[in-house]
Amino acid sequence: MTLGCARNEVDSEELAGRLAADGWDLTDDESADVVLVNTCAFVASAKKDSIDTLLSAAEGDRKVVAVGCLAERYGSELADSLPEAAAVLGFDAYESIGDRLDDVLAGRPLVPHTPRDRRTLLPITPVERQGQAVSVPGHGATAPVPDAEVPGWTPPVLRRRLEDSPIAPLKLASGCDRRCAFCAIPSFRGAFVSRPAAELLAEAHWLAGQGVRELVLVSENSTSYGKDLGDLRLLEQLLPQLAAVPGIVRVRLSYLQPAETRPSLVHTLATTPGVAPYFDLSFQHSSESVLRRMRRFGGTERFLELIAQVRALAPTAGIRSNVIVGFPGETTEDVAELTRFLTEARLDAVGVFGYSDEDGTEAAGYDGKLGEDVVDRRVARMSELVDELMAQRAEERLGETVEVLVESVTDDGVEGRAAHQAPEVDGATLVTDAPTGVRVGDLVRAEVTGSAGVDLTARYLDTADAVARPVATAGV
Repeated sequence: MTLGCARNEVDSEELAGRLAADGWDLTDDESADVVLVNTCAFVASAKKDSIDTLLSAAEGDRKVVAVGCLAERYGSELADSLPEAAAVLGFDAYESIGDRLDDVLAGRPLVPHTPRDRRTLLPITPVERQGQAVSVPGHGATAPVPDAEVPGWTPPVLRRRLEDSPIAPLKLASGCDRRCAFCAIPSFRGAFVSRPAAELLAEAHWLAGQGVRELVLVSENSTSYGKDLGDLRLLEQLLPQLAAVPGIVRVRLSYLQPAETRPSLVHTLATTPGVAPYFDLSFQHSSESVLRRMRRFGGTERFLELIAQVRALAPTAGIRSNVIVGFPGETTEDVAELTRFLTEARLDAVGVFGYSDEDGTEAAGYDGKLGEDVVDRRVARMSELVDELMAQRAEERLGETVEVLVESVTDDGVEGRAAHQAPEVDGATLVTDAPTGVRVGDLVRAEVTGSAGVDLTARYLDTADAVARPVATAGV
């Protein structure tokens, strides 16, 4: 069971790959001997969902093991408060997950870890890994990891898909080096570490061989990719290479820090064939005073300038963001400034979150906390505003020609995502009048004829699978 974000989805598939290599049979049947729950610890509601899922999975005689962010973040504390779980395993247990589940089945006690700030653990970066010996279960003997630019080297892929969607996440990097005052993620996900290009390209080829048509690049901060490899512009070189992988028709980049979104990256995202002109910009707020207290940068005018740069290159580009309201010290003037920004920005999708304290964060110790009732009212008003604005933005797409990656075929038509719609968060497009030969995974062109909130209805024009592109090379 997987809860939380797409990064967790990749972790679950990597765990599945390790377990399969160790001889475990993977099933979603209720008769399973062990249930592995990949938990989330992003906000309070996610933590509650994780606990509820663990308790539900523990019903009956099945042994339940907690992994993921909640398990890593709270470790022994979670184990003490949740005796229903047979084990609580942190990230360091992933490499030996098969052995740990053997221990669970055999009744051997596992001592839960005491969480540490993973930013202090000095993770081995891909640059430092070059030439070191690694062993990957199920993929042959131990072998040295060469430099990413060695021609012809294909690193092993240790992953097993858990669903057959034509869209799959591809983990670009792990961790985050930013110190946003409200965010605890770096403390349990660790410092930022980029994956070498050779690993990413090998996994992209493997995913394409599994029927994947769209890659969604995920990380805690995608705009930092390459900084630990010595070149912040590696991403601009990598994106077209991923788009060139045979079988892949679209590459989508998620989670961009506005302050780090450089012009060259905007140009690459907006103009590269096979790369979705899609900008998942983490604004969080637009009042400069609130952003400074959040330990972030920018403001309304700078953000509007960035959006203008995007639309100058790609007028129909998709732009989404998240905002936090009710941050300590937020005034009614700050809320008005955020309202002005959102109204002028005309974003395709906006997630609205109310501030709540997160253990161990700087903001948890701030003065100026707002009452829960005040935060709830601001969330409700801002949510109502963005619902209206998103609906207006969708209406602006009437008459537009979109390319829709088909995810399902029903009696009502075929449904999928246009380039401005990321899976699960940005709505979907229903294509009517599609011929019977259209299948899941096809890329079709359609003319937008209607909208309902962020969802679109479109009339089928033709099947628009991208023409063959040259195969990507192993390095960047």
